[in-house]
This record gives sequence, C-alpha cells and structure tokens, in this order.
Amino acid sequence: MMRSDATSTKIRFSGRIAVQCRMNTPIITVLCVDDHPIVLDGISQKISAQPDMRVVGLATDGRQAVDLFQRHHPDVTLMDLQLPNMSGLSAIREIRALDAKARIVVLTMYQGDEDIYRALESGATTYLLKDTLSDDLVKVVREVYAGSSTLPVNVATRLAARSTQRGLTTREVEVLERIAEGMRNKEIGAALRISEETVQVHVKNILSKLGVNDRTAAVTVAFRRGIIHSVI
Repeated sequence: MMRSDATSTKIRFSGRIAVQCRMNTPIITVLCVDDHPIVLDGISQKISAQPDMRVVGLATDGRQAVDLFQRHHPDVTLMDLQLPNMSGLSAIREIRALDAKARIVVLTMYQGDEDIYRALESGATTYLLKDTLSDDLVKVVREVYAGSSTLPVNVATRLAARSTQRGLTTREVEVLERIAEGMRNKEIGAALRISEETVQVHVKNILSKLGVNDRTAAVTVAFRRGIIHSVI
C-alpha cells in the first residue's frame, strides 16, 4: 500500500512539473510583413499553429511594418523586401534605429547576392528565400529568437561569391538603372545632370566591374544579382 501511494504521489508530482514546464515555455511574438495577402495569410497561419508562437501583427507595406513594430515590439519580424510605400530595406533600417537588438528575418523572392548583402548591411539577422519549406521557416524563427544569425547554405554561398566581385558605386547604379530603361548616354546625362562624357566613363566602369562586354549583358547580370530591379 505504501508503495502504491508513493508511486501515485510521484506520478502526480511529475504531472505538476510537466504542466509547469509548459507554462514556463516562452511565447515567441512574431510580426509578419508581406505585400501579397495570400502569402501573408499563409505565413501567419503557419506561425499561429505553433504552440510557442503568436502573431502580433500583419503588415502589407514598409511604413505599416515600422508602426506595428513600434507598437508591439515583437521578438521576431518576418520581412519581405519588395513592399509599397517604404521598401523592406528602409523598414529594416528604421526598425533597427528603434531597437538595435531587433531580430529581423528577411523572407523574399530576391535571390541576388547584392540583395542579400544590402539586407544584412541594413540590419537583418538572417535571409531566407520564399521557397523555404514552412517547417524550416518555423525552425529559423526559433533559432533567431534564441540568438542565432546563421545563414542558409545557399544564401551564404551567394554572399561569398559577392566578396570576390567589385561593387558598383551609387552613381554607377543610377546610370545602370537608366540603361535598363532604354536611355542613351545623352539622355542619361540630362536625367542625372552630368555630361555625356562622364556617363561614358561610368558605363565603361560598369561593364568592367560586371565582367561583360555590352549594355544588354550588363542589365541582365544586374537583374540576376539584385543590383537593380524591374519597376512594376
């Protein structure tokens, strides 16, 4: 009889410990940011289905993301880069200005090495592509909350490739964007208020840095690497 009571007491005690452990498990608050409602809803549902996570806000543009972050101070923010009103990069910078310890996971379709570099430079914690499996996304949220900033292998590989390439200056990017719009050197000079000769120098430098021989190839490489993006 004594043995049975002891066993019963042990079981009841273990049950209390289990309940207490569940109660002490921290809830990770998450802010989800994406301009596509269907994608945003899918991300939100996946996060909300986790017992240790709670969605505290949904934003469809960069300005709203900053406002919701300031209101809720989420543990982790999932941030798209292509957003209206304010870009994802600008939103990341403003959020990090509000909270230098903000944990921001970029979740985007942009695969270019320049996109990755700019996002991390702006203050993103890590960078995921939207083809990431949903279970991997949940795993990354937990890891980032725990303090990890590890990049996925495919992202790290692209970023490593960038370190061996010469970057374009801000002015060279401006010239390249106008080349992509179909402008001639004279038109680019007028738009940027620089001489046609200066434009020619910039074009020469662009071709050299991108390792191509003509303007069309330069635009193709620039789109692929995320140096410039098409205007939607």
